[in-house]
Amino acid sequence: MDLGRRLAAEIAAPKVLLLVGQLGAGKTTFAKGLISGLGAAREEEVTSPSFTLVHQYGGVYHIDLYRIEPGRDMETLGLDDVFRRNAVVLIEWGEKLAGLYHGPLMEIHFQDLGGDRRKIVVEET
Repeated sequence: MDLGRRLAAEIAAPKVLLLVGQLGAGKTTFAKGLISGLGAAREEEVTSPSFTLVHQYGGVYHIDLYRIEPGRDMETLGLDDVFRRNAVVLIEWGEKLAGLYHGPLMEIHFQDLGGDRRKIVVEET
């Protein structure tokens, strides 16, 4: 959460962030910190969008592609509309978006090192 809060100071809309990592690697926890750091919601209000797929917190969209299969499922989400907005867009399981978004983005890779330890790599493309 702390990294998310600190990175929020450097993020301005429009921005797409792909959160990549295995289940339990810290993607949603990071999202809580980032969204609260942006002032869009309190940390305790941010939940995983695994079942609802898209949560909107003011000008921030939090999307989870875990249950989405590439192809037709992806098309039904209306991501093109979200990408056209002046918003910060966080996408968990962002690797599933490959080839569908062609603008600048930030990829954040999470690796669980055991216990409370994580390796997090941030890449701008």
